[in-house]
Formats: sequence, structure tokens, C-alpha cells
Amino acid sequence: MLRKVDADRWNEALDVNPLYHDIVPEGGVPRLHLPARPMTADAAAALIRDELIMDGNARLNLATFCTTWMEPQARDLIAETLDRNLIDHDQYPRTAELERRCVNMLDNLWNDPDGQGVGCSTAGSSEAAMLGGLAMKFRWRERMRAAGRPAERPNLVMGSAVHTCWPKFCQYWDVEPRYMPIQEPAFTLDPSRVADYCDENTIGVVGVLGSTQVGRYDPIDELAAELDRLHAERGIDVPLHVDAAVGGFITPFLEPDRVWDFRLRRVQSINASGHKFGLVFPGVGWIIWQERAALPQDMVLECDLLGGDIDTFTLNFSRSGAPVVAQYYNFLRLGFDGYRAVQQTCQDVAVYLAGRIAEIPSLEVVSDGTHLPVLTVRVRPGHEPLTVRDISERLRLHGWQVPTYQLPPDLEHVEVMRLVIRNGFSQDIASLLAEHLHQEVAHLQSRQTVSANV
Repeated sequence: MLRKVDADRWNEALDVNPLYHDIVPEGGVPRLHLPARPMTADAAAALIRDELIMDGNARLNLATFCTTWMEPQARDLIAETLDRNLIDHDQYPRTAELERRCVNMLDNLWNDPDGQGVGCSTAGSSEAAMLGGLAMKFRWRERMRAAGRPAERPNLVMGSAVHTCWPKFCQYWDVEPRYMPIQEPAFTLDPSRVADYCDENTIGVVGVLGSTQVGRYDPIDELAAELDRLHAERGIDVPLHVDAAVGGFITPFLEPDRVWDFRLRRVQSINASGHKFGLVFPGVGWIIWQERAALPQDMVLECDLLGGDIDTFTLNFSRSGAPVVAQYYNFLRLGFDGYRAVQQTCQDVAVYLAGRIAEIPSLEVVSDGTHLPVLTVRVRPGHEPLTVRDISERLRLHGWQVPTYQLPPDLEHVEVMRLVIRNGFSQDIASLLAEHLHQEVAHLQSRQTVSANV
């Protein structure tokens, strides 16, 4: 969390390279408040570049799902369109048209049987997920009013490994979260238990197509079948939302026969992240509802503020059109076969790296990249006091950034490290990482052996 600094630091000045003294204002550059006078563009840029050199190398960041490389042509388009306000359809009608095309392309990619889906871009997949949650809450509220029932607190059912955006949604919009614990060995929610968590006040169930915590798919088709059964037996009609922030740009290309999307009528909405495996720089997300009726009219506002009448149903208002232009560029540039080639390469590298890691007796591969190009690894029981945290710290000596964390409740005793294999992470780079991993695990274990013998 960002906090205001202590008052005694208010007058601190930035350390400035002596060679810059002739190009920065006299008296130096204040750290925490606006300089009194302007400086040249070159001076400002030089100072900021010096500040940023301590950031990690984004290409070696195995923590993030976000895209860290795009082609120069895409970068040029982004620079050219940063000034387009996406909400201003009257002034920038072609940018708005590109957004509509992207929505239609995704609706088709996610197998909408009648092509009647409606949706939009968002600032990221978290906003898209919250819009999906709001739509479910508003539809539940409509059902309660139509039945003449008094308002009660709604609830949302989800696995314990959901992304942070879902607890946020519940907290911000006063919805009770009902978590289904994930369990070994599947590390996903158990669809046979979902009906036990649902009642008349359940606004929906969230299935995850690619958990960011363990890299596994929830069985969406089985969830849908259980909710269909719940409706048939108890009359409780619960919609299913698919959080496809990660898998929405992976599964259609690598596992087109996996049924998780709008082929299931129970699936009412899907969110995905364009700036993850959609291959666009942050930030852009997408939300699609299978039919117009799934988007409650209470969420749609007519706006003529910018000179034209538009319908808006996002949490943001003004936003650059550049990420949407970049997404459309990728759709044109890669097409279906291009996306499939990129994602297949990522998966192949992930599977290769999983195999190299599995050679280390003290480590256990929890997710091996065969679905998402994401690996999760833990220390094999009995090989303590070795920890993934120690391994991560040693890998930092080589520049690698590998996150470690505990799994959700009921599995909090399991600590894992996660490696996300993104576009541009080649097998040669993976081989180097594997060598460093073998080397550092051996170093830690030899040091522990020495300590035990002392």
C-alpha cells in the first residue's frame, strides 16, 4: 500500500549525477513535491531513466502473467493512439469500431452458438470480472423483486483459489463469499459439492479456467451439469460465470474440444485478460455476456456527455484506446494459427522445464504446464528444511524473479513457487533457468548438510 512519507523527509532532494548539474534547475530536484521551475525534456527523461534502472528485468520476471514484449509495429500503434479516448465514440468512431470487432471475435472464439453476445473492453480482467459479478447480482435482485421476496444478503460461490478480484468484488458490493476449498490431488474445486453451497440467494458460481495460484482448470462442464441438476431438482437457477483471465486466450487454441465456454448454456458470462496471454501490454481486459438478457438494463447508462449518445456499462469512463488497438493488431497479425503457434510454443517450453525440474529429487511439480504454460513447484515432503522461499532468493542472484506463496485455506501448509512461461521465453532460456535451479538447490542442500554435521 502506498503511504504518505514522514514529514521530516518532505524537503529531501534527489541525488543527481554531477554531469546533470548544468541541465537541472538551480537548487536541485525535490523528491516529494513539485519543482518550482521547469527543466528540459532531456533532463527530466535522464533523471527518470536513472530511477528506473533498479527495476527488475521484465523478461526474467516469472511472477507476472502480463505481456512483457510486443513487436515494434505494435509499439508504434500504441504510441500513435495513446491520445484516443475510448469512451468518445463521436470523436473516435473507428477506434470504437475496432473494440466492437474484438468483442465479436471473442464471442465467436468462445463458441457463442447464436452470435448474440454483448460485451466490451475494460481496464483489465479484474474490472471485467467485477462487471460479470455485478450483472449476476443485479439479475438476482430482479428475480427477488419479481417473486416479492424481501431483500437479503446475496452470496457468490467460488473456489478458494480464485483471483483477488473476487474477494474484492464481494467486499465492495456487499456479497457474501462462499469458498469451496480446493483439495489435493486435483487442486481445483469439486463440482459434486457445488449444490451444497447454493441457495435462493446465490447470485452465481465462478469457475476458473486457469487458476493463477496453481495453474489448473476448474471442471467447468461438470460445474454446469451440477447447476443444471440443481435447477431441475430444487428449482434454484444459478448462472455460471467463467473467469478465463488466463485460459481464455490459451484453451481455444490448444484444446479446442474442451467444453468450457458458451457451448454450455449455463455459462452466462466470461471475462479474459488481453494483457496476459492475449499478448497485449497492460492494460486491457474483456467481458462477454452470452446474450443481451444476461446484461441487466440497470447496469446500462445512456451518456451524451461527449456529444453522441452511447450506452456505457463499465466501471471506468475515460480510457486510452491504445490497448484495444493493440489487441486488434494481434488479432489481425496472428490470426487463429498464429495464436496457436505462440501458445503451443509456450506450453512446450513449460513442459520441457517441468521435466528438468522433476529431475531434482527434493522438488515436486504440482502443475506441469500441460494445460496452462504455468508451473507450480513445491518441496517434496521429507526434504525439509529446504524451502521454495530459499530457492527463490538464490535464483535472484542470477536475475530470476520467482514468486513463492502458501496455497489457500485447507492447503495453507503447502508453499509453492510459480513460473509463468510467456511469449519470448525460449527453450534456451528455460535450459539456463533449469541449470541455475539445479545449482542452487544443490548449494542449499550442501549447506544444510554442513550445518547438520556441525
